[in-house]
Amino acid sequence: MNLTVPQLLGDRALTDPDGVALIVHGSAQLTYRQWHERSTALANALVTRGVGRGDRVGLVFGAADWADYAVAFCGVLAAGAVAVPLSDRLTLDDLRFMLENCRATGVVHAAGLAVPEIGWSATVDGLDAETSYEKGDIAPPEPAELGDLAQILYTSGTTGRPKGVSATHANLAYGCGAKRRPFAHSRHLVHAFPIGTNAGQAMLINALDAQPAVVTLPRFTPARFASLIESYRAGTVFLVPAMAIELVNAKVAERHDLSSVLLLGSAAAPLPSAVAQALTTAFPNATITNYYTSTEAAPAQTVMMFDPDRPGSVGRAIAGGRVRIATAEGEPLAPGETGEVWMRSPAAPRAYYGDPDSGTFRDGWVRMGDLGYIDADGYLYLVDRESDVVKSGAFKVSTIHVEEVVYQHPAVIEAAAFGVPHPVLGTVVTVALATREPLAPEDLRIFLKDRLAPHELPAHVLAVDALPRNAGGKVDKKALRRTMEDA
Repeated sequence: MNLTVPQLLGDRALTDPDGVALIVHGSAQLTYRQWHERSTALANALVTRGVGRGDRVGLVFGAADWADYAVAFCGVLAAGAVAVPLSDRLTLDDLRFMLENCRATGVVHAAGLAVPEIGWSATVDGLDAETSYEKGDIAPPEPAELGDLAQILYTSGTTGRPKGVSATHANLAYGCGAKRRPFAHSRHLVHAFPIGTNAGQAMLINALDAQPAVVTLPRFTPARFASLIESYRAGTVFLVPAMAIELVNAKVAERHDLSSVLLLGSAAAPLPSAVAQALTTAFPNATITNYYTSTEAAPAQTVMMFDPDRPGSVGRAIAGGRVRIATAEGEPLAPGETGEVWMRSPAAPRAYYGDPDSGTFRDGWVRMGDLGYIDADGYLYLVDRESDVVKSGAFKVSTIHVEEVVYQHPAVIEAAAFGVPHPVLGTVVTVALATREPLAPEDLRIFLKDRLAPHELPAHVLAVDALPRNAGGKVDKKALRRTMEDA
């Protein structure tokens, strides 16, 4: 079926009006009828304010505001405008940069949040109270079309200034509206992805299209998340590796019944095999699955069900998507050869807003910014982020490989490898790690000596309480490098 996002919501409200779409535990829940009615009213208020087709509208909300955010997102799209999802954890300077970059005309935000003065600003409740066209003030908005721009989502900026990735309705709603709904084995799907991330947007679309009610919580802690899973008897759970590490380290399975979970999906970053193995014990009935995609490539993705015989793989392309290894110019490489990872979506492709000719997007393919290889069976293995490869003397070191091995030490909770300058070798490997008990650098190196090549061994070991992460849950290696520079 080919549907716009407002059509997707309208159809669900018609066929399942009292079905629960979204639950913010302890705060709010939203049925499909409520979602449709409230977003329609908000769209009318936006049109009354002068918001027109194609106008960009910033949306600034936090984890406790998922219900209002869902209403605002669909309301902006129903008005024919373009939603720009933004996290409440961003600084005012970052918010201003993104809003100015996409030329937003205004901002809808959660109550009590400070937002930059960009055009107009309003809360969802404030818009609800405004006059709508139903009172004769203004004509209703024109329905959006499949090719219309629907969303601009900013990248995490881990390797540079954040870029706005634009997606049409055809991209966002690709594959939705089928008779068999996703995750039909579950009554509830639990996640803790933040607003303003690609993973969070995937959960929003799941709330529109999937079988289970999508449940989240205002603030993630391992105990609260495990309690949420147990109380809702969730059949499907989504998280990022950082949350998985916290759940394993907190030993939540000793205090909570997690047996209802049949699918546990990890996204946003590679899931270390040692962590995946621990999850199989904590979630005894779950298939542990790693999803690999990017803001630029979605909905294309690879999926890997954890297999101890393929511990480093992120899987194979699914649902009509494709993945290949190629040179920077796009020339395909043979199985087993390392090169750039490219993905292709069966949906309408995305683009950088304001930069349609970017070299990241080429002939329907997306350069992922990762290096990897595909084995003879079609499984993709990541070698590293292209920008994270450590060039030490004559060698190139994969930080992903170093991290995988460091995670094998029983004292390690989480670890990140990165490069720092060296006067002779150019760059050397540094490892930052949080541990369950004190771990001397020399003891770590002894453990690693027979597991890593000499040029892969860390020249520096940085002990931290926890790894710095961005709003999407990815490790902030730029912050770690700055910490080393300041040390």
